[in-house]
Amino acid sequence: MTTTPPAASAPETRQQDTLHLSHLLKRPIVDRGGESLGRLADVIVRLRGGDYPLVTGLVAAVGGRRVYVPLDQVITFDGDVLKLTSARLDLRHFERREGEVLLKADVLGHRLIDVDTARLVRAADLELARRNGVWILVGVDARHQPSWLFRLLHAGSREQAVQCRDWKEFEPLIGHASSALLRGPFGRIRRLKPAQIADLLEEASKDEETEILGQVHEDPELEADVFEELEEDRASKLLGARSDEEIADVLIHMRADDAADAIAELPQERRQPVIDRLPAGVRTKVLTLMGFNPTSAGGLMGVDYLAVPSGTPVRAALAAVSAASTLQPEALTSVHAVDEDNCLRGVARLVTLLQSDAGTSLIDVCDTDPVRVGADADVMDVAVLMTDYNLITIPVVDDRSQLLGVITVDDVLEVTLPDDWRRREAAEPPDAHHGESQ
Repeated sequence: MTTTPPAASAPETRQQDTLHLSHLLKRPIVDRGGESLGRLADVIVRLRGGDYPLVTGLVAAVGGRRVYVPLDQVITFDGDVLKLTSARLDLRHFERREGEVLLKADVLGHRLIDVDTARLVRAADLELARRNGVWILVGVDARHQPSWLFRLLHAGSREQAVQCRDWKEFEPLIGHASSALLRGPFGRIRRLKPAQIADLLEEASKDEETEILGQVHEDPELEADVFEELEEDRASKLLGARSDEEIADVLIHMRADDAADAIAELPQERRQPVIDRLPAGVRTKVLTLMGFNPTSAGGLMGVDYLAVPSGTPVRAALAAVSAASTLQPEALTSVHAVDEDNCLRGVARLVTLLQSDAGTSLIDVCDTDPVRVGADADVMDVAVLMTDYNLITIPVVDDRSQLLGVITVDDVLEVTLPDDWRRREAAEPPDAHHGESQ
C-alpha cells in the first residue's frame, strides 16, 4: 500500500536541476548517517493530462522487497547516493495506486507514439527536471539504442550522449489502464490523422493496439475514420472481436459504403445480427449498397451526396454546401441538379458556383450532359473516365437517369492502387525536418 504526499515537495539538490533516469536507477539509497538501505528500483510519476507528469515518489529495492519511498523523505536526489531523512521505511511490498506510472517498468525501453512523425519509437532514456520546487518528467531520448562500440568510445560521458526531446511531443503507451485514463480527454494521439493512426495499429503489438484503440474509442467519429483506413483483413479482425452491438456502434459513424464493406467482411452468421442493430436509415443505405457487385460502380459509390432542385439559385446551392456538415468533403466538390423525380439534370462544380452570380439559377451554370455511369459499370472503366475528364466525383444513375449515388476519386484510387499500397512508406514532404538542429 502506498500513500502520496499531499504536496510533492522536491528534495534539495546541490547542483543539478536535470537528471536522466538511466543514471538514477540502481543508485544506493542511504539514511542520514550514510547507512545503506537499498537501491533505487523505479521512479513514480502521476500523469496530469496535458501537463508534465509529476514525480511523486520512488520505489526502492530493500532486502529483496520493493517498497515505497515518499519523495519528501529524500534529502539529495542528484548525488552518487540518494540520502533519506531517516531509516524508517514502510516495508510493506509496493503496490501501485491508480494513476501512478512507473518510469522504468512502464516507459523506459517501451514504445511511445512520436506525434510529429506518427511513428512508434522506443524510449532509450527519460529526462527529469526540477521546476518551481517540484520534479517533473520533461523529456524523452527516442533515438536508437547505441551500439556497443559507441558506448565504449563514449564511456565516462554518458550525460553528453543523451539527447532528449520534449515529453509533450510523445503519447505514452504505458500498458496500465487506470493510469492511462489520467492522460486527459484530449490525448495527443488525436492530433494524428485517421490514416496515421491506422498505420500505427498495423505496426503495434497486441498490447499497444489495445491501448491505441482504447484512446480512439473515446471519440466515435475518429474511431470510425480509423476503421475506414485500416486494411480490410485487419479491420475485420478487430471488429470481429467485438460484440454485435459494439460493431454496430462503430458502423453507424462510418460512411454507408465503408459500413457495407465492413459488414461484408464479417463471417456470414454475424452479418444479419449486426445489420439488425443499425438505425433504420443507415440499415437501408447499407442494404442497398450490399446489393451491388463490390467491383462495380454501384458497389463503389456512396449514397450520401448533395442534390438540389435544378431551379435553385446559386446562393441557395452554396448555402446547402455550407450546411452539409455530415457529408465527406470530397462529395461536396460537386452539386447535383435534379428534378422532382430525383433525375439528374446537371452537375456544377463548387468552383463554378463560387465564380457565378449568386442570383443565377443552378441549372444555368451546370454541365447539363455530365459524365455519368450506371451501377454495373466496371471499376476500371470508372477510373478511366475520371482520368480522361479530370473528375473528382462522378454520379451513378439508373436507366431513367435517377441519381443513385456518387463515386469520389479517393474511392477509385483505393481500389485501383496495388493491394499492398497501405504498407508502403509515404514520402515525406521536403520541409518535414526544416528547422531541426543538425
